[in-house]
Amino acid sequence: MADDKQLNHEEASPLLHQAHPKSQPSLPETPEFLLGWTADGLPLGHASVVGQPMGRAPWNSSICACLGQSDHFCSSDLEVCLLGSVAPCVLYGSNVERLGSAPGTFANHCMPYTGLYIIGNSCFGWNCLAPWFSYPSRTAIRRRFNLEGSCEALNRSCGCCGNILEDEVQREQCESACDLATHVFCHVCALCQEGRELRRRLPHPGFNAQPVLVMIPPSEQTMGREA
Repeated sequence: MADDKQLNHEEASPLLHQAHPKSQPSLPETPEFLLGWTADGLPLGHASVVGQPMGRAPWNSSICACLGQSDHFCSSDLEVCLLGSVAPCVLYGSNVERLGSAPGTFANHCMPYTGLYIIGNSCFGWNCLAPWFSYPSRTAIRRRFNLEGSCEALNRSCGCCGNILEDEVQREQCESACDLATHVFCHVCALCQEGRELRRRLPHPGFNAQPVLVMIPPSEQTMGREA
């Protein structure tokens, strides 16, 4: 009976409940939509080092700058424009190869794109199927290099889409939809813009050879005997 009274007294004491380790309130977890995104498109708990959201940079060239810019990448920009006009499947495969740089990346993306390109032009008269296959590359480029999307560009220029940008998850969904719309309605221009961006930021995987250190032995030395 004495043990039962002591147990009832412990259960009735509020101080003992507060001191109990299991009854301590746990810290609330930060919702994922409040975390923000890193340059790789992953949630970031504390944003930047100083606690401020990471600012997204604009693209190096606009989507309408098909001939590129007058800098040291001008010849590459002309190559991108030519490939986008004549062989968009090759340009798309080259873009994904630079972005992924895994063996077989070019063929695994260029061949399906070519099939969808032929089917779309044969059955519907225009390339309406391949953009649905290629638009995720634009989203991957935007996330990897922390580039602003169409909604942020509209908000910066005319102040619209402000409510969408406040919610990070809703903003990302809207930006992905804009990436799809860009590839559907401005497909070749979108591929060229992505090609110019990647060529300014990433080298081609074929030029990533590691330097070889060559060891040259010392020449043979002879010691003369003094007379």
